[in-house]
Amino acid sequence: MKHRKSSQLLQQLVFVGPSIVFFILIIVVPFLLGMVYSFTDWNGVSANIHWVGFDNFKQIFSNDPKFLSAFWFTVRFTLVGVILTNVIGFFLAYFLTKPLKTRNFLRTIFFMPNVIGGLLLGFIWQFIFVKGFSAVGDVTGWSFFNLPWLGDEPTAFWGIVIVFVWQTAGYLMVIYISSLTNVSQDLLEAAEIDGASRWQVLRSIIFPLIMPGVTICLFLAISWSFKMFDLNLSLTKGGPFGSTESVALNIYNEAFVNNRYGIGTAKALVFFVIVAIITMIQVRVTKSKEVEA
Repeated sequence: MKHRKSSQLLQQLVFVGPSIVFFILIIVVPFLLGMVYSFTDWNGVSANIHWVGFDNFKQIFSNDPKFLSAFWFTVRFTLVGVILTNVIGFFLAYFLTKPLKTRNFLRTIFFMPNVIGGLLLGFIWQFIFVKGFSAVGDVTGWSFFNLPWLGDEPTAFWGIVIVFVWQTAGYLMVIYISSLTNVSQDLLEAAEIDGASRWQVLRSIIFPLIMPGVTICLFLAISWSFKMFDLNLSLTKGGPFGSTESVALNIYNEAFVNNRYGIGTAKALVFFVIVAIITMIQVRVTKSKEVEA
């Protein structure tokens, strides 16, 4: 018996041990160090580190309008991005579970933007907004294409939203497709025989049964949109005049551009707590609405 337990322990150490070690070194240790640095005035380079206590956190909430502005932008972006990404992802999945001849090809096309890296995708769309839309606007005369897409606050906001949704909706589509294919066809056929409309079937049967997928998709979309950095950096760099600066970009600029690593890690810690609370509430609420087929 003891030999069997020791053998199982050895197997666990061999297969899981390296992952645990790398997780501790790459995730846990930097996180704990970041918590320590958030209470200091370290500039990220100097060997002189002074303990300042809660001064960094006091400055964030009382004397840092840029952080509050970045947080408000991130909240607005998250609300719009999460809703649009999930709505578009669901309806793409809904129509691509129908017996279409080209559905596999269309699934591939809609998923492909997620494969492209965020920075590269941002630079591609920057060219489209600046050069491509301008050329189309000159040919067609439509004012829509001649808008200052990355040069004005309202249009820059929607420009980032467009690219974010275009990139991530295809990934959520795959999750929704797997959820929709698990819905019992017998239930759908019984509902149609009873005279239920498509909207009634969607609202009363499909939505409740795919709630586990909705939980995952909402969690991913909230996480992606709150942590959005690469698109923000490559498209607008937070401009014009900091109006489209996300919290992640604000933390990056604070720590690595302004060389104020202490206050940068303090902002990151505050941001982590806020996002953790929001995601836990979201998971708890959506989990409570799940039903068994």
